Amino acid sequence: MKVTVVGAGMVGASAAFAMVMRGAASEVVLVDRNRALAEAQAQDILHATPFAFPTRVTAGDWADVAGSGVVVLSAGVGQKPGETRLELLGRNRAVFADIVPRVLEVAPDAVLLVASNPVDVMTAITTELAGLPPARVIGSGTVLDTARFRALLGEFLGISPKSVHAWVLGEHGDSEVLCWSSASVGAISVEALALQHGRPLTADDREAIDKGVRGAAYKIIAGKGATWFGIGGGIARIVQAIAGDERAVLTVSTLIPEVEGVTNVALSLPRVIGAKGAGDALWPELDATERTALRHSAEVLKAAAAGL
Repeated sequence: MKVTVVGAGMVGASAAFAMVMRGAASEVVLVDRNRALAEAQAQDILHATPFAFPTRVTAGDWADVAGSGVVVLSAGVGQKPGETRLELLGRNRAVFADIVPRVLEVAPDAVLLVASNPVDVMTAITTELAGLPPARVIGSGTVLDTARFRALLGEFLGISPKSVHAWVLGEHGDSEVLCWSSASVGAISVEALALQHGRPLTADDREAIDKGVRGAAYKIIAGKGATWFGIGGGIARIVQAIAGDERAVLTVSTLIPEVEGVTNVALSLPRVIGAKGAGDALWPELDATERTALRHSAEVLKAAAAGL
């Protein structure tokens, strides 16, 4: 499948590189207002193909988007140190108002994958701008936050994170919801497994993991200015699920008619991802505290979108 990445900065380039290393696409095109940057990134990634998969990697213009099955939208301005994702909203909306019509003019059947922050509100904006069904406009959402949660739980339990089943729902940001009540390894809850291993999961342990997940982006941004490898890998995983029609369950952001009483809001839930984009939502069992937190997260995002 041909994939175009619009925005050849660190996030877009990392996503393209991860697609090549995973074999998620047969062709990757990078488009950027800075053509020299797009060409340099494409050449650099192309040189890695002998170590991975024989993917065609090029730089292009809008006409070269034609035929793409997925278009990754990673353009826009980056998050500054100390700046929340929601504060980015006003600066990135205008960028998408220009990009989305250009993409759909030449690739009307593509699935749009939004990777620019604040990703949930940008997903809602993109859905509106595109006039497409919500299934065909996917935000990367909490796919990375879920990976962070699983990685930290795996480290605590001494288990591969690939064997940990745990979800982060809601906003990709400060109000996100870590679903502790349904977190498990195989058929065993993480709490029960921790007890089996002689290391009970205490309130302090939970708080440390929560901070590690929720504060990861801020720590990385403080150290190197932005995040790109983790989200690049997450984007590549979503693309691979679409390209292979995997019906894989991933936490992605889509526009939802209603969640916990909040209507018409984009946020992350586990969804079945395949060739047509985002399919049915899977609703994890939540305790009362988590349901309240999810409603709050939806309200935060709804208010941000309403501010436009």
